[in-house]
Amino acid sequence: MLKRNFTEEQVMFRDAYRKFLHEEIAPYMEGWREAGIVDRQAFRKAGEMGFLMVWPEEQYGGLGDDDFRFEQIIIEENQYALTGDWYTTLHSRLVGPYLKRFGTEEQLQRFLPDCVRGDTILAIAMTEPDAGSDLAGMRATAIDQGDHYLLNGSKTFISNGINADLVIVAAKTDPVNNPRQIGLFLVERGMEGFERGRNLKKMGKKAQDTAELFFNNVRIPKANVLGDPTRGFSHLMEALAEERLIAATEFIAAAQKAFDLTLEFVRERKMFGRSLADFQNSQFKLAELRAELDMQQVYIDHCVAAVNEGSLTAVDAAKAKLVTSELLCKVVDEGVQLHGGSGYMDEYPISRMYTDARVTRIYAGTSEVMKILISRDFLQQDFKPFVDRL
Repeated sequence: MLKRNFTEEQVMFRDAYRKFLHEEIAPYMEGWREAGIVDRQAFRKAGEMGFLMVWPEEQYGGLGDDDFRFEQIIIEENQYALTGDWYTTLHSRLVGPYLKRFGTEEQLQRFLPDCVRGDTILAIAMTEPDAGSDLAGMRATAIDQGDHYLLNGSKTFISNGINADLVIVAAKTDPVNNPRQIGLFLVERGMEGFERGRNLKKMGKKAQDTAELFFNNVRIPKANVLGDPTRGFSHLMEALAEERLIAATEFIAAAQKAFDLTLEFVRERKMFGRSLADFQNSQFKLAELRAELDMQQVYIDHCVAAVNEGSLTAVDAAKAKLVTSELLCKVVDEGVQLHGGSGYMDEYPISRMYTDARVTRIYAGTSEVMKILISRDFLQQDFKPFVDRL
């Protein structure tokens, strides 16, 4: 594979984070999967080591380095260590930056230091039972009452839903006159009328707590409005490119891990007096996957460079999310097949990776929605041959 571009500091960061996962996270993952939730101490330990949030300025407790490659390393190492159920990036780089982009200085000072330390765990609540990829279909409302907003509605499939202390909730602020007008609201643990439902049982990612949230006349003070309460939809769209790059970075890393597990297995497994790796079928299957993995890794690394430059488009991120999720599902499926009966047993990691992977073609926008976004982009433009676009 072509050489990847990380700084010396980032290489040292990777070594330290890999050691942290090996010592503080990996030994407890099985217990957390059985419990259906990660112990809050995992967030605090990561915060103590400076691994939870890298980007916040030093005045808020972070390192003040917004280079996405630090989060890329965290995402990759979690997949390589099989600790991806602990979705620390959801807290650190998916939800946290909403505070940076749209928060007031008072909100940053009030919330960020505890988020960096891991004392406050973050979640974001957009999805509803009848509104997933189509955010305009949401029914939750937040009505201006003068000195506060009154929040009502429910959300579902919310990651970190049980652990979260601070939830960014999307709700309509003028449902009668402008049903597409959405605001974002900071809902804190303990607010009257804010309740959590079940910790939902899922096909995969067992240690990630995923919950229903309910809001019954929750009074949201104006100090907890995030950004412009009439421009929440735009706020969400502004963050989507990086969010989908986060997903794509996770998916390609998981696919790399699944390939390694499969390659190791076929080298050791014997059949008819030969290793599975000696059979042409195994070689051709793995060669095809190896080529696709290397090609997509290059694209993801280019997208990382683009997000650091501020030039990553929503369409380019949608392409990354689409192809990496589809490839991951292909790699784990081939991995199970090449493992044979062993691939169906949970004692082999490929089995768990297979069930974990299925949701990747759904969350952060389904594969079908990604295809709509990509096709709209080229269909709405005047046609130009590829050579004329260079």
